Amino acid sequence: MIVPPWINKFYILDLNPEKSLIGWLVQQGVTVFVVSWVNPDERHAEKDWQAYIEEGIRFGLDTVEKATGEKEVNAVGYCVGGTLLGASLAYLQAKGDERIKSTTFLTTQIDFTHAGDLKVFVDETQLKTLEKAMDQKGYLEGSQMATAFNLLRSGDLIWPYFVNNYLRGKEPLPFDLLYWNADSTRMPKANHLFYLRNCYHENRLSRGRMEIGGVKLDLTKVTMPIYNLATKEDHIAPARSVFTGCSAFGSKVDFVLTGSGHIAGVVNPPAKYKYQYWTGPAPKDVGSYEDWLLAASQTPGSWWGHWLEWLTPHLGERVEPRTPGSKKLKAIEDAPGRYVRVKS
Repeated sequence: MIVPPWINKFYILDLNPEKSLIGWLVQQGVTVFVVSWVNPDERHAEKDWQAYIEEGIRFGLDTVEKATGEKEVNAVGYCVGGTLLGASLAYLQAKGDERIKSTTFLTTQIDFTHAGDLKVFVDETQLKTLEKAMDQKGYLEGSQMATAFNLLRSGDLIWPYFVNNYLRGKEPLPFDLLYWNADSTRMPKANHLFYLRNCYHENRLSRGRMEIGGVKLDLTKVTMPIYNLATKEDHIAPARSVFTGCSAFGSKVDFVLTGSGHIAGVVNPPAKYKYQYWTGPAPKDVGSYEDWLLAASQTPGSWWGHWLEWLTPHLGERVEPRTPGSKKLKAIEDAPGRYVRVKS
């Protein structure tokens, strides 16, 4: 079950037939479920992290069980979806829900000590200003979040298009990644303020100080197998930040580093044979990110095959291919579904 970020729409992992991680997993015989977050409006202003866990992740686990009869799930979290998933592991465990048996994090920050350039947007003054702005509608416009991300990489995401399209009058070439990048979503007030304050500003999750629904989250009690992927040139979830978060868990995390950045490093199918990935000792067995890099081994190509080798022992027995809607839950419509088509 994949928990994508709500900051963008989930189809980045199913972008086209050649780049689809979801499609590739299905080809390998894995049954895949993906949370498709609603694009929130004023009705969702008070949806906080507890709501996103209960009505998103926990509802997803219930859905998997109804659709397949399976009670054990391998979970995947991408970016802020991974941060929420990490918090949910401790939250659900405290509630006695242990259906998630392994977790994969993709470019996910659990510890925000080294969170990078996005921290410049988060201090007490800016949080109060943002809260006041969101009071009017109950959400943050998707375009505002998209602009913040683009500013972090203005040399790649703003100025080339200003020069080529505006100054030179050239028509922009079709580019699937940039289309997805521009397909922004809104942020509900309660969710967004909780995330910025508890993660970027106060770094509560990794320190055991985050509280959700009256439950204080203790990641040291999370001892399941964890595969944690960082990308070497990530400007949103820097590799050092992802590495530091590994130590918050009770288990020895398998940390893997791949080439390229936040999106292209993850969406890197084996057939293209691009980039490379590094594997090494468990983060708890080395002193720092730099020490880990010195001990790591490089392998050319995509990390997908390495991840499948790690995942296979947790997949259980093979069954006949499942047909969506063939059991208790009937299919509503074909992917990507109606939520993806809602525009900001």
